[in-house]
Amino acid sequence: MANSSTQAKNTELQDELKKASLFSVLRTILPVLGLVIIFIVFNALTSGGMIQSLPLVITQVYPIIISAMGVFFIMTMGGLDFSQGSILGMASIVICYVSKISIPLSIICGILTGAAIGAINGFFYVNRKIKSFIVTICTMFLFRGFIKYATTNSPVAGNANLIFLDTTGLKVTLTVILLLIGFIFFRFTRFGTDLKAIGAGERAAKFAGIRTDRMKFWMYVLAGAITGFAAFLSVIHVGSVTSSGGNQLETQILIALVLGGMPISGGAKVNFLNIIVGSLLYVILSSGLNMMGVTPQMNQMIQGIIFLIFVFIFADREANEVVK
Repeated sequence: MANSSTQAKNTELQDELKKASLFSVLRTILPVLGLVIIFIVFNALTSGGMIQSLPLVITQVYPIIISAMGVFFIMTMGGLDFSQGSILGMASIVICYVSKISIPLSIICGILTGAAIGAINGFFYVNRKIKSFIVTICTMFLFRGFIKYATTNSPVAGNANLIFLDTTGLKVTLTVILLLIGFIFFRFTRFGTDLKAIGAGERAAKFAGIRTDRMKFWMYVLAGAITGFAAFLSVIHVGSVTSSGGNQLETQILIALVLGGMPISGGAKVNFLNIIVGSLLYVILSSGLNMMGVTPQMNQMIQGIIFLIFVFIFADREANEVVK
């Protein structure tokens, strides 16, 4: 009787492991498959226009994919960040002003601006124990006001030589280097392990010796610094900043990561590939709809429906807490 009960439990455990393994494969394959299918569909619907416009489409992905990496780290530990658009806008303004003195210095100042705003987010989140989405929504509106004030009379223009840096080679090189560094640290060092541990269970992570508060604070600083660097690639593309600089970036990043298979609750089930696949999927989806003449309102509605579908598929229902 006991042997029969044990065998039944073992069989049930094996079934659960198979289901978990199948879901893990689905989480990895589905976004990649979706990217391929959407590209083929839009290319067919636009009579080959998607392939012809691919270089132009890809130019939109650099700031998103870089900024998404910082948010990916935050979401891995179970947090959220809605201030990324405002960070990019503020850093872009600083870069434009400082670039008139020195372009290399402007890049450093842009990174420091992003890191400073990230530090504000981290302080209120960690030290004042305010939920991450509340803190970052507040800073989003606060610095969006600063951006609008700074660009009230006219766009803030940068050094005229910035435009000459807008080359595909430079942007691809910088993006690949940054992603490669992020991947190595996340995949092969304790950095990624600690982030996943915090996302899976902060209390258990503390008992494991991880300094969770310090880790969370520095993740917001790092995410802000990364977006500050992304602002440089945004500025060299247009040469100036308007009141809409960085607008909607936080929404684009969140949609991109979820489309890439990122579980909102973070934890051990995240995959660095979520950043790359999700960003490409979002840009191609958005560009394809625009090329087909879909109105902005309809475009947002379609993206929202797809977003909800992917959240439903990839939500980690075993997580005790969705956001921290």
